[in-house]
Amino acid sequence: METQSKKYNKKGGINIFFNIILHEKQNNKTNNFLDGSRNIQDNMAPAYINIKNPKYLEIDNLFYGGLIVVNYYREQNDILLKSLLETNINMNISIFYEKQDSYKTIKDLTYHIGNVGVDIKENNQNREDIDIAIFTYNDAKYIRKEMQVNNEDLYFLYIYVDIFADNIKDLEYYLNNIEGIMQSKGMQTRRANFRQEQIYKTCLPIMENNIDIKNAAKRNVLTSGLISTYPFITSSIFDEEGIFIGKNIYNNSLIFVDRYDTNKYKNANMCIFGTSGAGKSFYTKLLILRYRLMGIEQYVIDPEREYINLAKELEGTEIKIGPSSNTYVNVFDIREESLEDGEKGYLATKIAKLIGFFNLIFGELDEEEKAILEEKIIELYLLKNINFDDESLYIENKNNIISKKFKSNLDMPILEEFYDILNQDKKTKKLAIKLIPFIKGSLNFFNHYTNIELNNKLIIADVYELGEENLKYGMYLFTELFWDKIKINRKNKKAIYLDEIWRLIGVTSNKEVASFIYKIFKTIRKYGGSSVAITQDISDLFSLENGIYGKSILNNSSIKSFFSLEEDNIKILSENINLSEKEKIEIKSLKRGESLMFIGDNHILAKIECSEKEKQIIEGEKEREDINSNWKSRIE
Repeated sequence: METQSKKYNKKGGINIFFNIILHEKQNNKTNNFLDGSRNIQDNMAPAYINIKNPKYLEIDNLFYGGLIVVNYYREQNDILLKSLLETNINMNISIFYEKQDSYKTIKDLTYHIGNVGVDIKENNQNREDIDIAIFTYNDAKYIRKEMQVNNEDLYFLYIYVDIFADNIKDLEYYLNNIEGIMQSKGMQTRRANFRQEQIYKTCLPIMENNIDIKNAAKRNVLTSGLISTYPFITSSIFDEEGIFIGKNIYNNSLIFVDRYDTNKYKNANMCIFGTSGAGKSFYTKLLILRYRLMGIEQYVIDPEREYINLAKELEGTEIKIGPSSNTYVNVFDIREESLEDGEKGYLATKIAKLIGFFNLIFGELDEEEKAILEEKIIELYLLKNINFDDESLYIENKNNIISKKFKSNLDMPILEEFYDILNQDKKTKKLAIKLIPFIKGSLNFFNHYTNIELNNKLIIADVYELGEENLKYGMYLFTELFWDKIKINRKNKKAIYLDEIWRLIGVTSNKEVASFIYKIFKTIRKYGGSSVAITQDISDLFSLENGIYGKSILNNSSIKSFFSLEEDNIKILSENINLSEKEKIEIKSLKRGESLMFIGDNHILAKIECSEKEKQIIEGEKEREDINSNWKSRIE
């Protein structure tokens, strides 16, 4: 046995396999005289092949039936195999192209054209024969012209389809189905009766185009015609570093998307639209869960309190702002990370954001009112010794004489101080009145210093308690906070999820806020980030400024997921994005958990898939003791 092992050592990896078999046999102390008589071909070969029936082939409990494509439409305007590849039927397709010698082909065509031309002139007796002759004569002239003038080549084309099923009944059903589909695409087929073995071998990766079936399948085609036979058009996405999304509804192929692949996608932004109950929230949570395991920073604006359980299960940080909360974020905070290294203008940048925020409170301000408001904001920061000189935001570091440190949260002004300034001037007293609920009333939780540290890679901002009318204030507050976090390190991947985004760019918002959100979508790519817009109210999304902000965000998202929508919303959507009539029907008829996805240039109907454990975590079920330890260890 030792000599035998050395003999096989010359054949690369085979000796490894053989030695493993020997080791197992020695351990089992068996002495079968057949040991060593099998080779790799024997292990790969089927247990049996039954070729007795001329209509099908039986191999290892599977039944195979072959089809030969024997004719096509003379002109094709569509991809021939697209409809086949989008079915769920098991099949193998083999395509052969044989390039012909151009010189010989043109010579033969010229000879044929001359002979047929003479026959047409001399023979007028049989009208049918003349029509056929003229037909072939014109085709020959066309082919010769394309080859000589447009530098095309002539090929012989062969297409074979081998369908397989668990039983004969299913096989017959699939054969009839495929024949119907191919006929609708202008392909005439013939069943490969008595030639099933040849078809099977032709569809194996051994490049064997058997002479017994070649003559039946052979058709000529020019180079330009080969485009219609292009097989890789199944709208499948399989990004190497991507996360699993689900399955293609048409062909069950798996969908893996890496939205951070800058070589493939213009940006990592996403839009997730769908009516209530269509599955958009579940899909969003699934994305958060899977990207959490990859260590990607994620920040979520949660107006409906849908993501709290997810934060608990994945050890994320939950920030709640509202009447019952004890966590606060000060709108006047200037954070060191709001500017990158080399940039200047902390106060100028902050003023632009504050104008947007106060526009939400005071209503649409005219240019004069904005100027006065800016003057008061500058006056407010001067009380804290903060001005347009960025150095004013740094103080001496007592622990280190050489260096300075950025001012803390307690060094910033708060809303009550701004209220006092507005109240002292007759021109701004009416604005101060609108701030009373934020200072002394039900919204006084906005009048506090920031008391939270945000060091977690998953942060959920719960603004549910703000109520319908006040949600936009909290959403804007956290969006600005998260935007500063996103800008900290360009190398780190991160994402911000804006649920119910219409509140920030719809008619209830204003141009300054909408412009800020649009800026995030337009520039977040530079910081290694992804913005995700989520909404069910598409009409509201396009309600501000004739929908320019909604459309801009839609166009600046490389990945779009459309779950089931009502007809009115589909109509509005189609006015802002190119949807075919078929896609409009599909969006309306989608079931829960199904989505029409635009991923780059690909349009795919996808069924979102998840494991049982993922479902338990997302839906907040109690039976998680074994799950918790598993997920926590993977996160760490």
